[in-house]
Amino acid sequence: MHVLVTGGCGYIGSHMVRLLTQRGHRVTVLDNLSTGHRQACGNAELVVADIRDAAAVQRLFAARAFDVVMHFAGLIVVSESVIMPGAYYDVNVAGTLTLLEAMRQTGVQRFVFSSTAAVYGEPQGDGLHRPLREDDPTRPINPYGHGKRMVEQMLADYHTAHGLSSVVFRYFNAAGADPSGEIGEAHHPETHLIPNVLKAALGEGPGLTVYGDDYPTPDGTCLRDYIHINDLADAHLAAAAFMEQQPGAHLFNLGNGRGFSVLEVIEAARRVTGRDIRHVVAPRRAGDAPALVADGARARQALGWTPAYPEVEGIIETAWRWTQARRY
Repeated sequence: MHVLVTGGCGYIGSHMVRLLTQRGHRVTVLDNLSTGHRQACGNAELVVADIRDAAAVQRLFAARAFDVVMHFAGLIVVSESVIMPGAYYDVNVAGTLTLLEAMRQTGVQRFVFSSTAAVYGEPQGDGLHRPLREDDPTRPINPYGHGKRMVEQMLADYHTAHGLSSVVFRYFNAAGADPSGEIGEAHHPETHLIPNVLKAALGEGPGLTVYGDDYPTPDGTCLRDYIHINDLADAHLAAAAFMEQQPGAHLFNLGNGRGFSVLEVIEAARRVTGRDIRHVVAPRRAGDAPALVADGARARQALGWTPAYPEVEGIIETAWRWTQARRY
């Protein structure tokens, strides 16, 4: 199949491009290279353009026959979305709408979307103490989460109106790197916990900061569910096949079903690297929920998908390999 991967030079997109290429699929990457790295998408065809540029997107769809669109392009920093909401709605919502309109006009009928656990907001009641299910209430507490939830609704509406099939994946902290060490997580600046923990292990950067130690969790730091980046890519490939047999607007959590606190991640990284990892505690960041852990049963059952990396130490080990031999 011919797959358009938006944001294919970024962290998640590049791992998707690598898997698709390894499986023999044709891949075209659409990326404006604002945060992505050209070398990360390998030998895949690269079209440099912005998803908000309707004319460029329409030309791309008119010139090529795509079977599936996998949409990773977007802004991702929760705290930044609080102070720059307009940029987040412009890129993440309006940009996605531009893609959907191009698909509608050219008859492309399958779409896989990167959503987020941030749509759940701060879990209430027993939701704080159990994995979140897809039918739990969505109460985003930041513009990043609000925008992703808007796109989820757009996709449901496009299926009703135009028959477009979609799979929405609510990610629970993608992490790790391809075991080859050739591609990995390289954001500038880096805001994700595991790469910053590993930078601290190397003595790079300004040092590690833990934001908040007074959350209602066992050790006072945020709990998150980490999913290996290759497991996430495997789920996307399964979703493309799933939609061929099951048209509709589908929604799945993607996670391992277990939460690790910030301090537990730091300790796991100490074991993997054999290095001391010092940190300082700072006040909470705006928009951070205390705990976000996935109930991933629906994805396992519907897609036949099982994560190959269920433990955070295995995820960190692949990230450590990349961190030590970064290529970009």
